[in-house]
Amino acid sequence: MENPRQEKVAVVTEVREKLASADATIITEYRGMSVAALAQLRRTLRQSGAEYKVYKNTLARFGARDAGIDGLDALLVGPTGITFVNGDVAAAAKALRDAAKTNPLLVIKGGTLGNKTLSAKDIEALADLPPREVLLAQLAGAFQAPLVKTAGLLQALPRNFAYGLKALIDQKAA
Repeated sequence: MENPRQEKVAVVTEVREKLASADATIITEYRGMSVAALAQLRRTLRQSGAEYKVYKNTLARFGARDAGIDGLDALLVGPTGITFVNGDVAAAAKALRDAAKTNPLLVIKGGTLGNKTLSAKDIEALADLPPREVLLAQLAGAFQAPLVKTAGLLQALPRNFAYGLKALIDQKAA
């Protein structure tokens, strides 16, 4: 039979590795949620590139400390679930916010982005961001606008020169 101590060490290692590799984490309280509601939440988050896991708070605190993330101790109290996000953080935050709206037993407590600790309000602000694709399109549009303007100006020079030359030729012919 395996030593329970080794199991705890394995959990702390798993939490540390997941915290270190995740783009962001979102901490929630799920007190009173049914198993079916948690399963639905996990499926929804998986579509956003996120994984929802439940650990013992003490082990999660040790894993966070080992990963070098401060400030999670206050969030890891009560029945806590950790959402590990790899990819679009705004989409995962939006999925959790929408799930919390339909299920008041799910409470967003805060999280991390990189090594920075976020409050529940910060997570709400992330949820209000447009999806990653929209942000990339807006950025591409911002880069493209000056280029389009420059191309239009460069096209106008020879066109205006040609109109002026044609007018001069027509004037001399008349």
